[in-house]
Amino acid sequence: MQRIGELAAFGTAVCWTVSAVFFETASRRIGTLAVNFYKLVVAILLLSGTAWILRGLPFPTDAPGRAWLWLSASGLVGFVVADIFLFNAYVMIGSRTTMLFLALSPPTTALFSFLALGELMPSRGLVGMALVCTGIAAAVLGRRRDAQAEQVRDRDRRRKGYLFAFLASVGQSAGMILTKLGSAGYDTVAATQIRVLAGMIGFAGVALVTCRARQVFRETLGDRAGIRNTAAGAVFGPFLGVTLSVFALNHTQAGTVSTLIGLAPVLIIPPSVLFLRQKVSLWEVLGACLAVGGTMVFFL
Repeated sequence: MQRIGELAAFGTAVCWTVSAVFFETASRRIGTLAVNFYKLVVAILLLSGTAWILRGLPFPTDAPGRAWLWLSASGLVGFVVADIFLFNAYVMIGSRTTMLFLALSPPTTALFSFLALGELMPSRGLVGMALVCTGIAAAVLGRRRDAQAEQVRDRDRRRKGYLFAFLASVGQSAGMILTKLGSAGYDTVAATQIRVLAGMIGFAGVALVTCRARQVFRETLGDRAGIRNTAAGAVFGPFLGVTLSVFALNHTQAGTVSTLIGLAPVLIIPPSVLFLRQKVSLWEVLGACLAVGGTMVFFL
């Protein structure tokens, strides 16, 4: 089952790569708060239908109190806190650069996993993680060289975007550990439902507190293109991606899962070129090759 968990983690990286492209486009149209709320609305509908088919229960009414506690905390940290930083970074510095900063998530998750769960990665996993992180670091350095060669009009905005992307990576790592604590021995789809429900409540609260409820709950619905991109991103992100990540966490080490998910910054390079018309440096291509080689170590 460990190999299946590793495959699920890699599938998560693919899903999050696709969702990042849709969410960047949607965030520029309807704003980050609206995208975050409606992506979870779409996700909970899909998850509830899936749970009804697979479990006969549309909602996780059979979840123990421990699962509700840890998974709700995971939803608030991993969705609300981390995604507010993440989606604002998408707008400020773009999805490709933002996801490069998520390369910090694997070592952070491994550290949190050791402190909270006492998990130690096997030597094979450590080698694979080192190769993947080295490859991603090469891609980051290549991106930085390109950025230095360009004339940046708003340096303060970009620096703020870098900070937000870093905080998003830390929030995702913390959310991953909380997910593992709450989902152990419980159904994967139902566990994801609890996380998404907590996230929906959290984003609705943020909209009310920041006096943006009218914009989020009424005005946004008039932008069909923004809603379409949000819905498409929701299918690949909080529905398929999050479900696969929960499954992976239940079948292999959290550090391994985070490392394989950390391939998303490299996997996003092709769609960035094809759909977002962005330039890619040689360093990013070399980093992608090294990261893919590191991924193969997990399957040896």
